Amino acid sequence: MKLERSCGVLLHITSLPGKYGIGSLGDEAWRFAEKLKEAGQTYWQVLPIGPVASAFDYSPYASTSAFAGNSYFISLDEIAKLPWHDGNIDRGDFADEHFIDFEKITRHRTIALERAFTLFFTSATQDEKEKFESFCQQQREWLDDYALFSALSEHFNTLNWTEWDDDIKTRDKNSCAVWHKKLSRKVAYHKFLQYLFFSQWKRLKEKCNSLGIKIIGDIPIYINLESADAWANPEILLLDEKDMKPEFVAGVPPDYFSETGQRWGNPLYRWTKKGKMFTPTYQWWAKRLQHLSRLVDLVRIDHFRAFEAYWSIPAEEKTAVNGEWINGPGKEFFDWIEKKVGHIPLIAEDLGVITEEVKKLRDELELPGMKILQFAFDGNSDNEYLPHNIENPNCIIYTGTHDNNTTNGWFYGSENDEERRKYILDYIGSVKFSDFHQQLIRLAYMSTARLAIVPAQDIIGYGEEFRMNRPGTSEGNWRWKLTEGGITDEMIAKLKSMAIMYRRAPKKL
Repeated sequence: MKLERSCGVLLHITSLPGKYGIGSLGDEAWRFAEKLKEAGQTYWQVLPIGPVASAFDYSPYASTSAFAGNSYFISLDEIAKLPWHDGNIDRGDFADEHFIDFEKITRHRTIALERAFTLFFTSATQDEKEKFESFCQQQREWLDDYALFSALSEHFNTLNWTEWDDDIKTRDKNSCAVWHKKLSRKVAYHKFLQYLFFSQWKRLKEKCNSLGIKIIGDIPIYINLESADAWANPEILLLDEKDMKPEFVAGVPPDYFSETGQRWGNPLYRWTKKGKMFTPTYQWWAKRLQHLSRLVDLVRIDHFRAFEAYWSIPAEEKTAVNGEWINGPGKEFFDWIEKKVGHIPLIAEDLGVITEEVKKLRDELELPGMKILQFAFDGNSDNEYLPHNIENPNCIIYTGTHDNNTTNGWFYGSENDEERRKYILDYIGSVKFSDFHQQLIRLAYMSTARLAIVPAQDIIGYGEEFRMNRPGTSEGNWRWKLTEGGITDEMIAKLKSMAIMYRRAPKKL
């Protein structure tokens, strides 16, 4: 896929300035899309949009479903506008703050969403109910399993389905029917939440596309063991047949982010069986990619390198140090996918331990890779992230990603010393020590990389306390959000000016 010369912003939906303590698919999302257009942007990049759980600290990369949507995205105000709703929403007590209090908003939203569920089934017209039933029928291939899984996890008070009663853990057909009937209201409730999510997401995507804004989605390569996907499709994972637990888990070896590597703990895929391609795994992936491609315009594959080779860690290991590289499915996988579902525009997240074999796979598939400016300044003039070393312009340059510090937090903080800062400014050709975020954005925009993406925090110039994630940690991440008016008209004007100057703005701006 060849990118056009353009620019965009990285901001997750939950980081929008929502008035109920979290960003949503409501007015704040529509206003942000309009700001992007005004600023000469073409792309809005978001993090994975699947359901999150308190057990995994609300990480979008540790979802309970690869197909369902995150119910925290649902706009309560948009629900209140629907004809079957009475318009009454408890406003709660939410200050306009920089960080999400997930526990507080969960209590508030649960009451509001359960009330909406009751109102729908008591007040909606037959036509409206038929639309809901039509949605359930269209999405039944994943929705039935997800809704039942969600209801069961609440009943057993754990997402770990390997600890459920044996009859339902193994998905005995009769037992599934019995449990479905027993938990029918909860099952219907979770289907209803998905109906709301997909209705609101569809409207936002149509709005974005009408403005000339394309959405970049994100697909984590691995799934959680504690997910509807693993429970419904255990055969696609390398699990012990007796206790259904993984013998080896996913992660990455020691790298820039962590001296002991990152032990993610996800089960690994069963790519082959008896030396041959294991078709069920490929089929599941085809459905997954096709499903997400309908919701976004481009799909970023997180940890793309695992398709060439993945780091396999014995499950009993506490860190990721002791593991080994295992060959992935390679180009055969992508060729098979394209043959089955057609071309899907993909972006390769090619960060971390990247070998020549990974680069070869990326280039054979003609996928845009990623260049991170925060990784560029190690004093080596051959560093591949330095703008002058970009050989293939069909790539995406970032000041930083959701896993990085903010640009100002990185430059002024402990990750750099005075000597390194001087070197960075010398490279940029600047003696200005202030407003470094503006200087790095300019460097990204003037590069030959076709697409330049800037996290919203870097547009504002926030410090380290406002970063989104700290890799290698499992608590306190994913909570940052914009406050109302955080991105000012002056900031939008600066972005627009640079977008025009460096030929990244749409021609019809």
